[in-house]
Amino acid sequence: MLDLLFWPFVAGVVLAGIHAWYGQHVLARGVVFVDLSLAQMAVLGLTVAILAGHPVQSEGGYWYALAFAASGALLFAAARAHEQAVPQEAVIGIVYAVSAALGVLVLDRAPQGAEHIKQLLIGSILSVTPREVGALALLYAAVGALHLILRRPLVEVSFHPLAARAMRRNVFLWDLFFYASFALVVTSSVRIAGVLLVFSYLIIPAALASLFVQGILARLALGWALGALLTAAGLLASWYGDLPTGPAVVVAFGAAAGAVAIVFLAWRLGWRGAGRIGCALLALAGLLLVLFPRMDQPWLDALEALVPPVQTAFLEAGERYTRSEALQSIENASAELARLRARDEDARWGTITLPTEERERLRQYLAGRSEISAGDQLVLRHVRSKARERQRYTLGIPLLVLGALGLWALKSSATRV
Repeated sequence: MLDLLFWPFVAGVVLAGIHAWYGQHVLARGVVFVDLSLAQMAVLGLTVAILAGHPVQSEGGYWYALAFAASGALLFAAARAHEQAVPQEAVIGIVYAVSAALGVLVLDRAPQGAEHIKQLLIGSILSVTPREVGALALLYAAVGALHLILRRPLVEVSFHPLAARAMRRNVFLWDLFFYASFALVVTSSVRIAGVLLVFSYLIIPAALASLFVQGILARLALGWALGALLTAAGLLASWYGDLPTGPAVVVAFGAAAGAVAIVFLAWRLGWRGAGRIGCALLALAGLLLVLFPRMDQPWLDALEALVPPVQTAFLEAGERYTRSEALQSIENASAELARLRARDEDARWGTITLPTEERERLRQYLAGRSEISAGDQLVLRHVRSKARERQRYTLGIPLLVLGALGLWALKSSATRV
């Protein structure tokens, strides 16, 4: 595991370091989606390169991407002077939408266009090499050193634009430098991490750090630490859950942001406010179970997954047997699919060699086994609907009454206070 995940983790730490710095500037400027827009411009350049016959990871593809991203940087720098007439976020949104649409149109003409779109979105950080990490670290160190030397005017233009104009700073030139260097960083990052992961590295650590500490250096240090920690969490989740690496790391960042948001919301509401929300959700869950037992009940699905007797207690003997058989079939199919997918991945990575015909048969067999698993899932849904019909009164009504009583008790206590 460590041999496979070490260099992706190092790459994530390198990405977190440079993007934590840019994230502070982006939040101060109020242009949160500029990273996505520049990344999409770089992706558009890569799609043109693909259509011209250059592989995604080729040197030609990189220069195409950098040229397109640099043109976006020039546009954003020029747009700031007209921000009162047209907000910069509007320009950023337009550039993103148009470049994304153009990218789809271009890749529609390229062989395996859908695969290219997927690769550009989620990246290939799991396959990063030590040489690529080293080159990335040297490039970002050079950019960081240049920003360190020029930190005073850059900070003034980003964090104190009115003061910068009062000091007669050439805001356009400093904006152009900032966005041009940012385009260079984004173009290099997207090739490895993909659009979604690069955006996560830019915004989420910087935003979380701004909630807890003050000062650029403190936020930079905390953002870098959060980026490294969440990268490790996402990589481990990808390994143990057999998940795509890039999306798993993005979800780890999102989960951290969601957890912080819930804590801050609960703190702001106080225990009574949080209790009212909890009781209202409890009553709503019971009401929906009573009125619409066959609709999706995610909370009850999760509870039954953790404590199976919550469902099996409401099933007859034959239904419990059918459920057990379906679960066993799904477990066997999942194990077989995991084995075959691992073999397919080994063939793609070059660990083993399979003839083209055998690989195609393997792909078709994987698709067929997935259909069989879908049939077992249908059987489970039928059994679950039987249980829901019996749970609607035994579980639904008590939950509804409990939630209503809780709301009444909290209202009464607030009135007495």
